[in-house]
Amino acid sequence: MAKEKEKSDLFNYDEDSIKSLDWKEHIRLRPGMYIGKLGDGASPDDGIYVLVKEVMDNCIDEYTMGHGKTVELTIDGKTVTIRDYGRGIPLGKVVDVVSKINTGAKYDSKAFQKSVGLNGVGTKAVNALSNYFKVTAVREGKEKTAEFERGVLIKEHKEAKTGEENGTLVTFIPDETVFKNFKYHSEFLENQIWNYCFLNAGLKIVFNGKSFVSKNGLFDLLQRKTNEDEIRYPIIHLKGNDMEIALSHTNDYGEDIYSFVNGQHTTQGGTHQQAFREMYVKTIREFYKKDYDASDIRTGIVAAVSVRVGRTSF
Repeated sequence: MAKEKEKSDLFNYDEDSIKSLDWKEHIRLRPGMYIGKLGDGASPDDGIYVLVKEVMDNCIDEYTMGHGKTVELTIDGKTVTIRDYGRGIPLGKVVDVVSKINTGAKYDSKAFQKSVGLNGVGTKAVNALSNYFKVTAVREGKEKTAEFERGVLIKEHKEAKTGEENGTLVTFIPDETVFKNFKYHSEFLENQIWNYCFLNAGLKIVFNGKSFVSKNGLFDLLQRKTNEDEIRYPIIHLKGNDMEIALSHTNDYGEDIYSFVNGQHTTQGGTHQQAFREMYVKTIREFYKKDYDASDIRTGIVAAVSVRVGRTSF
């Protein structure tokens, strides 16, 4: 009888079963919701690279809005430092934007019209999952710095005068209790950096002293991803206000399409990629006035497609 009571207690579901966690507790308890899998850095989609990306995305958003042409990324062992030269976080909100969930400027389409980050979580997740996190914002000759440990504010510095250029500086060390025995692999980071550069022609990213820059955007991406001897005809490169396309054909079977929305690599495709595939077939059929089979038209295609849209859903 006692055993039956003990067993029933294990499955008891009442008011005491309902828990409310604060933002950092929830991120640390369920990190997969925010950064995907954890990993140790051996795979390019491991969490430690997502942490870098979350901070870098903010820098890229500044560039796409016309502020700052250089981003500096330094990784020394397990310490990551990222510096942009954009507008800098408004000094009075430095603590809030990295530690108050659902707080940010990207809900207002006037401030960030076509950004990747939309939900106000990014840097908060980095903060909560780092055993040390430091942010400094520089605006018009003044700077504001705040330091955290696992999302807990440990020191808020007073505003001070500075001769530094406008922008934001973030330093963090991923928490080894979350990311076990992790290590950053340069080749994964460099591939991520090249994607940023291909999608933002003219942007300069300096990674551990090495400069990365693309002058021709997706044209350069296709050149890098394909063997010149295999391309059947010169790469076609089209660019508009909110869309960029580079395409050619190779001798391979199948389709090789790299697609992006607001700088986010959409590895699983989406409506933008499907629209490109359909319109490419439509264009060829109409030009030649022939009802060619769609698979024949697209066989061997290699393309890169980038679009920028508002109110994106990933």
